[in-house]
Amino acid sequence: MSHVFIVADDHPLFRGALREILSALPDPADIVEAADFDQAAAALTANPEADLLLLDLNMPGTSGLSGLALLRADHPAVPIAIVSGSEDAPIVARALDLGASGFIPKSSSLDTIRQAILSLLAGAVFLPPDISLDAERDPEVTQLIRRIRTLTPQQTRVLTMLGRGLLNKQIAYELGISEATIKAHVSAVLLKLGVDSRTQAVIRLSKLGIDLEGGFAA
Repeated sequence: MSHVFIVADDHPLFRGALREILSALPDPADIVEAADFDQAAAALTANPEADLLLLDLNMPGTSGLSGLALLRADHPAVPIAIVSGSEDAPIVARALDLGASGFIPKSSSLDTIRQAILSLLAGAVFLPPDISLDAERDPEVTQLIRRIRTLTPQQTRVLTMLGRGLLNKQIAYELGISEATIKAHVSAVLLKLGVDSRTQAVIRLSKLGIDLEGGFAA
């Protein structure tokens, strides 16, 4: 059986390391590489039945947790594993709550990454052994993530663009739909998030750890 993998990372050397690991797996592998978020999204669209997406949290374009939320909404059936230089437990927890199937630190050994990938292919959730998620979670953040996951893919796109500070006219242009439709999407997003304004929506996103460029805040 041949597997289809998507490796999304803006560092060529790390993509190469992941390619080497994936190529050495027991089954044949078709590996698609992406150097930024737009390429990752296009790769998923072209390969909707991919076996696994390995996604860096920090890439050019819409990335970070907002990128994960958008890809998860667009492709709910494709397992997504975060591969990140961050090993912060709250970020790991939020990634899992947003639908990630695993979290692999970039500091992991090649063998650990290989074992993680095999576990994910077997349907298991992979977490670094030294990261504990037992700490009490912020109920406000938990509720926010629950609300975000009720958004449609288009509403999720609109939300990430609101977070980037785009106006309705700009969002309409980027998505190729009417400004009136964008206004309707914005109203629906605000309602689902339980806020009254775009500013409040952006503030909510900051609590999740998403900055205005689409990555996660320090």
